[in-house]
Amino acid sequence: MSIMEALQADPRARDVFVAYGMGCIGCMGVSMESIEDGAKMHGIDTEAILAELNKLSALREPAGK
Repeated sequence: MSIMEALQADPRARDVFVAYGMGCIGCMGVSMESIEDGAKMHGIDTEAILAELNKLSALREPAGK
C-alpha cells in the first residue's frame, strides 16, 4: 500500500506518519512510495509503524491475506 493510499483510506494515518518522523506527507513521492519503502528511507522500524497503522480500522487487511 502506498502512503497516499493509506492517507486516502483513513486521514488519521497522517498523525501516525508524523509521529514517526515522516513529515514529508506533502511530497510527490507519497503517491508512489510504499509505507515500507518510506519507513526504510527514514530509518523507521517498519513493523512498528505498520502495527500503529493497522490499529486504524480502515487500514486493516482483511482476514486471510
